[in-house]
Amino acid sequence: MNIYIGNLPYSITEDELRDAFSQFGQVDRANIIKDKFSGRSKGFGFVEMPNDGEAQSAIESLNDSDLNGRAIKVNQARPREERPYRKERP
Repeated sequence: MNIYIGNLPYSITEDELRDAFSQFGQVDRANIIKDKFSGRSKGFGFVEMPNDGEAQSAIESLNDSDLNGRAIKVNQARPREERPYRKERP
């Protein structure tokens, strides 16, 4: 299951995110979304867990919990909608 995590501290690393979720089961991937120009975190990310039961347990336990001083939002990731094409900035 792909899990969305919002309101992440900007200083958190992918390893710290993986550690937070691995207490509930196997984590295949942890990914923090970064701005492509500055390289800074955008404050959200995704975790991929192969076992849906473990993933659901992680969602229920970690939603609205404190992670490095921020109350994170955790839920099942929804598929990304098609967005209209935008011209790249010069």
